[in-house]
Amino acid sequence: MAGTPGGREGARDIRVWDPLVRLTHWGVALGVLINSALTDPDGALHEQVGYGVLALVVLRLLWCIVGPKPARFTAFPPNPAAALGHLWAMLRGERRVHLSHNPLGALMVYNLWLTLLALSATGIMMGTVTFFGVDWVEELHEAAFGWLMLSVVLHVGGVLFDQWRTGVPLARAMVTGRKRIPVVRSDR
Repeated sequence: MAGTPGGREGARDIRVWDPLVRLTHWGVALGVLINSALTDPDGALHEQVGYGVLALVVLRLLWCIVGPKPARFTAFPPNPAAALGHLWAMLRGERRVHLSHNPLGALMVYNLWLTLLALSATGIMMGTVTFFGVDWVEELHEAAFGWLMLSVVLHVGGVLFDQWRTGVPLARAMVTGRKRIPVVRSDR
């Protein structure tokens, strides 16, 4: 397709991420950034931002049930066997493009959601009479935060690597909602 936006021959734009998916993605990212870098961990703002992040995660999980097809759980099921197969395919030099998350990316999404839910649960627990000042709850909250930071680094690294490997601008797709993919070599 000569003259297509972005100038790529044989590529097409496909709508994959709707506005709610993009809003929750960037809202969670902003909330995590604010709570990790700008708020006092013992302050009310930290707690309020945490509740905001939790609300966005819950909204996104509900959207995985009732939202459009690309936003649903069925578009990117957690499948460790498929993730290993994808990893081996990458090591063999294959450049398969996925409309939704690739199998490794799908596992990362579920990891991030579970980690954010664990952070939220332990954060809420620390504000209760029963668990206020309990060391293991605070340690679990801090461990979940550390795991989240490692996961974010791996997530961003994975996006950059997959962009380089496939030539598909994934970060752009999370802004525009449209993925620019080759006409061939796509699935789902």
